Amino acid sequence: MYLKKILPSKTITVRITAFLISCTLLSLYRCKETEKTASTDIKNLIDSLAKPLMSENKIPGISIAITVNGKHSFFNYGTISKESNKPVTNQSLFELGSISKTFTVTLASLSQLNGNLDMSSPVSKYLPNLKNTVFDSVKLYHLGTHAAGGLPLQLPDNITNNDQLMNYYKTWTPLYAPGTKRVYSNPSIGLLGVIAGKTMNEPFTKAMEDNVFAKIGMNNTFYTVPQNKMSDYAQGYNKEDKPVRLNPGVLANEAYGIKSSTQDMLKFVDSNMGVGNLDPKLTKALQATHTGYFKTGQMTQDLIWEQYSYPTSLSQLLEGNADDMAYKANDIKALSPLLEPQSNVVINKTGSTNGFASYVIYIPSKKIGVVMLANKNYPIKARVENAYKILSYLENHKN
Repeated sequence: MYLKKILPSKTITVRITAFLISCTLLSLYRCKETEKTASTDIKNLIDSLAKPLMSENKIPGISIAITVNGKHSFFNYGTISKESNKPVTNQSLFELGSISKTFTVTLASLSQLNGNLDMSSPVSKYLPNLKNTVFDSVKLYHLGTHAAGGLPLQLPDNITNNDQLMNYYKTWTPLYAPGTKRVYSNPSIGLLGVIAGKTMNEPFTKAMEDNVFAKIGMNNTFYTVPQNKMSDYAQGYNKEDKPVRLNPGVLANEAYGIKSSTQDMLKFVDSNMGVGNLDPKLTKALQATHTGYFKTGQMTQDLIWEQYSYPTSLSQLLEGNADDMAYKANDIKALSPLLEPQSNVVINKTGSTNGFASYVIYIPSKKIGVVMLANKNYPIKARVENAYKILSYLENHKN
């Protein structure tokens, strides 16, 4: 069952344009976007998915957003906190978890376009204190594709400052030759973030805020939520339904630390699809993150983004997002030459913290995408299945 065929068009007769917002203002992102613009059919579909999803997984609140040719609609359910009962909106802040990594590679890509780093150069070129270590042979693109040689999923708990971090890397012994295995890793992308910030001559978070968030118009996206936005910051809940929020450690910002809203995340998805008027250099940097470096299973590994041929089946997406891909070493086949950024593909990324779950999926050639943010960490399988159904509807009912 492929993406184009999951929802036969005869089951739904109202065209997708019935719910899309007409944007007549100067900027694409100044449109007034509310779920009231949705047609009955798309709202009924998302209602039929969101409500059971929340009930089965005890999710207090979820925000689901769709983009079609840069026109946005939002579908918000539940509350951002069990205590306040404040309803979820398209401006509610959720922890993105590992979707933050896609921003990190964007900054690194931008630094490369500025001539300050080269993804094919060794790590030690940019961090001289790592010379004469394994990082003489680990390339920057290895860090951005989880192929450095087996860096672990998380840093050891006893690493609490930069000196300890650098000592850890100095003494780290790889399990595999760089570029031979994919091992999903926060210390891997985190190190690339350190280098990206250094080569932008700014602290990492400031470089991101100035060169990525601001230029995309993501004014409701943060590493540290400001006091005047705390009332919009959803309370997360863990598997035991206890309230939790991110407790940042070393490399948290570079690997999993962003808090954002569906309103802002649709801007990011659009920018990745080339929709809207964006700084040309940043557009090029975003596109460069879609470069394919190797194949593993059903998936092509880009810089953090995970890419599938189009059309793709639900089973392929589920295989690519399975636990084995996140927690085990997987064989990879290097692409030579590298696969240039593709348009007619399906691109996705999941993200999780102890109390939050996120998912982004989009098809650049169709200019359609889905963002799902929730304040409960629920199974990735359910995220993929539900987003797939929504994306399939959008594809079958798009002009």
